[in-house]
Amino acid sequence: MLKTLDVAELRPGMHVQKLLGPWMQHPFWRTSFVVDEERLAQLQDSGVEQVVVDLSRGGWEADLQAPVAAAEPADGAAVISSEADADAAAPAERRRVLLPDAPADFTSELARARRICGEARDAVEAMFREVRMGRGVDPGHVLPLIGDITGSVDRHPTALVSVARLKDADSYTYLHSVAVSALMVMLGREIGLSGPDLHEAALGGLLHDMGKAAMPLHVLNKPGKLTDDEFDVIRQHPVHGERLLREGGVTQAGVLHITRHHHERMDGTGYPNRLPGAALPVLTRMGAICDVYDAVTSNRPYKNGWDPGESLRRMASWQGHFDPALLKAFVRSLGIYPVGTLVRLSSERLAVVVEQNPATLLAPRVRVFYSAKSRTHLLLADIDLATTDGRERIIGIESPEKWGFRELEKLWLP
Repeated sequence: MLKTLDVAELRPGMHVQKLLGPWMQHPFWRTSFVVDEERLAQLQDSGVEQVVVDLSRGGWEADLQAPVAAAEPADGAAVISSEADADAAAPAERRRVLLPDAPADFTSELARARRICGEARDAVEAMFREVRMGRGVDPGHVLPLIGDITGSVDRHPTALVSVARLKDADSYTYLHSVAVSALMVMLGREIGLSGPDLHEAALGGLLHDMGKAAMPLHVLNKPGKLTDDEFDVIRQHPVHGERLLREGGVTQAGVLHITRHHHERMDGTGYPNRLPGAALPVLTRMGAICDVYDAVTSNRPYKNGWDPGESLRRMASWQGHFDPALLKAFVRSLGIYPVGTLVRLSSERLAVVVEQNPATLLAPRVRVFYSAKSRTHLLLADIDLATTDGRERIIGIESPEKWGFRELEKLWLP
């Protein structure tokens, strides 16, 4: 039950689902939150003029004395009516509303995220192993993970996706599924998804690469460049994935579409069916973004991952690849400088981003460790760039490879 309100109509306790204003200028890096006095004052001082609120959470319908509007479409996407309608006859477990958990600080959530990643990796690997032994997919084995993943993202949006990005070549296939699921929840929350739609986004992310269980291991794990024939084999994994899920009893249209079409592109040049953007539901377009981001930022058998911030910059330059509005929402949810990004500061010091700042996308908390001018290591120092009044700011993203830095995660993982 969503309604568009002027910021002047907001009251503490209301549940904001979306901000309607310049996304780079507004003071929040999350656009779904409960209004308190501090956030209300920030909104009133920002360039945001209107917001979308969920009137079903907080009992505001009678107070406003106005009819409640139907749910508005997410940025750049049509309302997902077919998937939602299909959920009407689904089991109660499938239909449960996934409400946000209470927030947690980044450090404490990182510890929980490590545990979730370990358990989820084992569960996904077991499911792949069953398929390779000819026993088929049993999605029931991973359904309990959806609550864990969603809960972690709600407690702190970037903790689980940051940990899941740190995978070695042996665990890539399994943790990639976990990371994409978490990214789907993060992006879904950003654009206002909840309940069955959010559950479907998370499950689709977790199962989207099941077709790789049907791929020859010597091709899937090849450390060098694939031949054209080998690439043709790999291009069939989405088709095999959809087949395996259907045979395993998966009926959710959104999950099946994500699995078959997460490599399609908005300009119709993707695979396996070269579908144009107009034929791709919002969940599938989300899946394309989340899948590519985790793939390019992760170490693979044949290449090292890109820096997170550089990855977003490159993805934004790929014309025709992604839904532009959803990609902007993705950046809002993850941060312009995601955790782990190597940045150069105006003081000519290098730092790694250790946490996003709720007040601004442009000024995260960073950990300084190196002088670019003298090329010497410095004593570690944390700086909240939002509190420096512009005296210290990010002037660019740097390549860890260029500087010879390895294992930067040791600088931000507790």
